[in-house]
Amino acid sequence: MSGYCDSAPGHPLHGPYHDEEYGFLQRDEPVLFERLLLEINQAGLSWETMLRKREGFRRAYDGFEVDKVAAYGETDRTRLLADAGIIRNRLKVDAAIHNAGVIRGLRDSHGGFAAWLDAHVMDGDTRRDKAGWVKLFKRTFRFTGGEITGEFLMSLGYLPGAHREDCPVFERTVAAGAPWSLPARVPAPL
Repeated sequence: MSGYCDSAPGHPLHGPYHDEEYGFLQRDEPVLFERLLLEINQAGLSWETMLRKREGFRRAYDGFEVDKVAAYGETDRTRLLADAGIIRNRLKVDAAIHNAGVIRGLRDSHGGFAAWLDAHVMDGDTRRDKAGWVKLFKRTFRFTGGEITGEFLMSLGYLPGAHREDCPVFERTVAAGAPWSLPARVPAPL
């Protein structure tokens, strides 16, 4: 992502995202759901398109409130598919509704989406790599291939690569607790 560290600063959309969000750990469920929804919808498009449509997505998907989106029915699907402020793709709309239901279920199984992510940082005794995350996401969510999953996790600090080490934002993401930068847990002795 070294090119992003060169081109984003000073850009009206990319600059603030690069400097304040990209690679930073997030805990709030609506923020995590927004990021997943935007990454899914970005497939085949530019990230700038997603940043331009971000407010449209926020309005269309009820501020990314998981319970509301999980309850969407056919009337909401029709409304979303007619909304020029978002990406009007049935597979992506259906994935958003389905994934909201999955995230709601993660509250019961893990205490929430953030806790689920934290619970899967390790794969046995080793830090989960991108391939392991992709496999897990494909089992859990819809429309989450390798690029979508990788970018989602990198954007939240679960995978490295959001910023070059010489980028001024790099150290801030580490200081903010990016999970990829934390020491791996050592198994307790028997």
